[in-house]
Amino acid sequence: MGTQTTPPGFRQISRHDKLFKERVHDAYRARQKLPEPSVCPQCGAVFQEGRWQWLEAPPGAHQQICAACQRIQDDYPAGFITLDGEFYNAHRSEIMHLVNNIEKREKTEHPFNRIMKIEEKDGATLVTTTDIHLARGIGEAVHDAYQGDLEFHYNPDEYLLRVTWTR
Repeated sequence: MGTQTTPPGFRQISRHDKLFKERVHDAYRARQKLPEPSVCPQCGAVFQEGRWQWLEAPPGAHQQICAACQRIQDDYPAGFITLDGEFYNAHRSEIMHLVNNIEKREKTEHPFNRIMKIEEKDGATLVTTTDIHLARGIGEAVHDAYQGDLEFHYNPDEYLLRVTWTR
């Protein structure tokens, strides 16, 4: 890091490695550390060793709803995936099987990565997720398997990702 002199009393630090602090504005992220162990009364995920995991809940664990269950309860998704096109309509069940397998794999390791809803709208399918990383993973998996057009639109102020795949 280099230091540049600016007006008296101020110091400007410039980074040469081009790294920047990630802006995360997730309203569902915990503001303070939870007591350990904590268990979500809705899904049974356990907060232990600094993270949420799928474990057996220890007796007397603190009760705390997890962020994924809170998003589901509030109907406030972090990820939106739109799947559309003639190819999609012809291979809908096969592609949706892939989508569900991606969620199953991700949810095993990351309890917050869940599908909230799957809705059919005007010939397209809208999949909503509790986390932006799952939405991105689903979009990339469908694109890798079937090609087509893939677009990402990320809104950091709302911690929201919109993924559109068309073929």
